[in-house]
Amino acid sequence: MTEVADIFREFGPKYRKAHKLTQHTHKVMNAIERCRTSAMGGHVEECDTCGHIKISYNSCRNRHCPKCQGLAREKWLLARERDLLPVGYFHIVFTVPNDLNAFALRNQKEIYTLLFKASSETLMELGKDSKYLGAEIGHISILHTWGQNLMDHPHVHCIVPAGGLSLDGERWIHSRKNFFIPIKVISRVYRGKFMAYFKEACQKGKIKFEGELQRFVNTEELKVLVNALYQKEWIVYCKEPFSNPMKVMEYLGRYTHRVAISNERIIGIKKGRVSFKWKDYADQNKHKTMELEGEEFIRRFLLHVLPLKFVKIRHYGILSNRSRNIKLTRCQDIFEIKKEKRAETKHTWEELLLQIKGIDVRSCPICHKGKMIKKELILPKAYSPPTKSIA
Repeated sequence: MTEVADIFREFGPKYRKAHKLTQHTHKVMNAIERCRTSAMGGHVEECDTCGHIKISYNSCRNRHCPKCQGLAREKWLLARERDLLPVGYFHIVFTVPNDLNAFALRNQKEIYTLLFKASSETLMELGKDSKYLGAEIGHISILHTWGQNLMDHPHVHCIVPAGGLSLDGERWIHSRKNFFIPIKVISRVYRGKFMAYFKEACQKGKIKFEGELQRFVNTEELKVLVNALYQKEWIVYCKEPFSNPMKVMEYLGRYTHRVAISNERIIGIKKGRVSFKWKDYADQNKHKTMELEGEEFIRRFLLHVLPLKFVKIRHYGILSNRSRNIKLTRCQDIFEIKKEKRAETKHTWEELLLQIKGIDVRSCPICHKGKMIKKELILPKAYSPPTKSIA
């Protein structure tokens, strides 16, 4: 199977020479190329029954690597399972107009932060409004920056319990069964908040006007753009609530630790072009195949490398780290959730794999009777990116 790592190894050297990349981007590419190879080091295992020898190489654990997200996702989901409440959950998606995509590409940290800030404040503020719910809500926000064709499409997925803790902390207030807050209200409040923060960031010099954005410096064009964005209906999407909390976990698993493209979607490399599967939402969700030049594939993939240490999964309200021990615990008491169900259980990655996939990595793959015992460590090899030229 062709992987992102194979594409980086084949087309990466030429791409690195042609483009000025940040040190952070170089590290991401190097990590993906090295993942589960001898460059990462590893260990030798031997079966204690039949003597079978197995070599395993280490993972890079980079959050942009398609091969390293499975166990990270499952660990995160197990931790979140303790927080589930016996209520419905809504899925709300906040997007930004395409006019802001160029700003986001050149100001990733600033624009993504505004996206989190405006969307979370919108939900929290409207949740407290007695006209809609009159309660303190909580939600999990997950940033995605891509569309199925790997082009830039920043948006935030929010998973919101259907209701909230009363402002006096004494009871749980349920939202209507198939209704949270009117979507037009959410959209317009969100638009107002985002644009207010965006204008403030521009005024304070936090937004960089580089490349094609230079035309907005000291001109009327920025005012025209801002006015046009205020006139647009911003797209906010809300799905019907999930029928039970466990379906929330299944659904979250699709979103939490995704990268721009999984290895399973890549078909192969042929004559310098990469082909992959994608779903065209603009054409009745039809499944299609896309072909890109190898370097264009890398360019699109790297659009979605997040700024260093940028947090892409955030918790708000009663689910936030600050409130979890008091307000979430209070909600669990109201619903009479037993304390043993809230307890945190730590698992090794081997235990997780056995629990989730039914795969016992400690069992010998040959005799199926013995256990694989670590016998020797393999030290990482010195690594430098491939330098072969691409014909």
